[in-house]
Amino acid sequence: MKRRGFIGTSGALAFSAILPGCSAGGTPERVSDRKEKQKKMTISAIAGLTVRELLENYRSYLYDDFLPFMDKHVVDHERGGFMTHADRRGNLLSTTKRAWYDGRGLWVYSFLYNNLGNDPSHLEIARKTTELLLGMRPADGEFWPWSYTREGQPITGTLPDIYGNLFIAEGLAEFSKVTGDQKYYDISKEIVISCFNLYDRADYLHAVTYGPDADQLTGPRILGHWMVFLKVATTLLCVKEDPAIENIADRCIDALMNKHYMPEFDLMIEVLNHDMTVPEGPFAQFCYAGHIIEVLWMVMDEALRRKDKGLYDLAVKRLKRHTEVAWDDVYGGLFRCLENIDLNIWQVDKVLWEQAELLIGTMNMIEHTADPWAFCWFEKTYNYVMENYPLKKHGFPLWNFSGDRKMTFVEEYERIENYHHPRHLMLNILSLERILKNGNRPLFPGNKDSIDT
Repeated sequence: MKRRGFIGTSGALAFSAILPGCSAGGTPERVSDRKEKQKKMTISAIAGLTVRELLENYRSYLYDDFLPFMDKHVVDHERGGFMTHADRRGNLLSTTKRAWYDGRGLWVYSFLYNNLGNDPSHLEIARKTTELLLGMRPADGEFWPWSYTREGQPITGTLPDIYGNLFIAEGLAEFSKVTGDQKYYDISKEIVISCFNLYDRADYLHAVTYGPDADQLTGPRILGHWMVFLKVATTLLCVKEDPAIENIADRCIDALMNKHYMPEFDLMIEVLNHDMTVPEGPFAQFCYAGHIIEVLWMVMDEALRRKDKGLYDLAVKRLKRHTEVAWDDVYGGLFRCLENIDLNIWQVDKVLWEQAELLIGTMNMIEHTADPWAFCWFEKTYNYVMENYPLKKHGFPLWNFSGDRKMTFVEEYERIENYHHPRHLMLNILSLERILKNGNRPLFPGNKDSIDT
């Protein structure tokens, strides 16, 4: 795989003079001048690699590393689903499965089949996982079990939550594109609406276990919930227009961009009261940067679907702000959890999924707007990730999932992550392929797929 420590550009993408600080000063550029420059732009390099070299790296991470490991160790080819409770060598620690990870895996293999090669083996994995999950479908208003045996028998002990249902809905929405069968779309829609109705109840209970207070909250509004609702809604709306799902998407956008945003901080907070007011106590100061950086590229994605440039630009602005606040200037990488904004108290662990979400968001910006900031921050994050997360230098396949502030290597680990990592690889492969197809030019202005036509 190719790696070089410089950025090569041509035409209007000669940004090297402003890269050290990742921002440009001086007189603001007129919109007409900016658009004229954009017409002449070519994207010759990203993170010191040609677009094709970077694409080949991404393909290798997916096809030579992730998928073979999954196929050999994690995918249950006999019964469907994913046995993610395994160590770095692929040894199964148990055959227990979880609704979260099976729903996520269903989305991954359905999306893989739909967008990257139509491999029948990927379709078969998605089909068997669908059969396993629908064989356990609970009554309306109830949740899939938190975990279950390899055969699909519920395991008691941990209360299930709304996310399991929503990840399954997301997987079924993508699977409906594979088959063209309306019933999978309908089941996904039914799950989403049932969950949304539950979420709208004042007596809805949820514990924000990653926050400053792990007790169950009554009737909370949670940024992470809006995030997954929006992701599923966008997936469904890409299949067909649907007023009920459009309404859910609208409410998600309003909650995320208006209600959870706190102007006094210029930051978004994770938890609100049921009536969308700011809660008393520690949650008033709780900014979960990982979810925010993740959801903002999803807002960008929904804005592209709607061709809403104002929404896209606002999401970009917020993504920049939260990235710069969450970046560790000492050791590199993004912190995920700001427990108290005023006191600047952070949890200082590092997780791969948050870095991956920024790589998705910045690649989206590069593809659509060729924003200089995006080139800079993609390079910073990509180089940090390449130095710290691939496990090849330690003699193992795959990438590390999490670690301490310095990403100190720990040999033993108990879970194979099957969603954020492959999603990052697949989405950025598709972006890079589109950049090449478009003649190494950003998509706007004037392109039929542009948000700025």
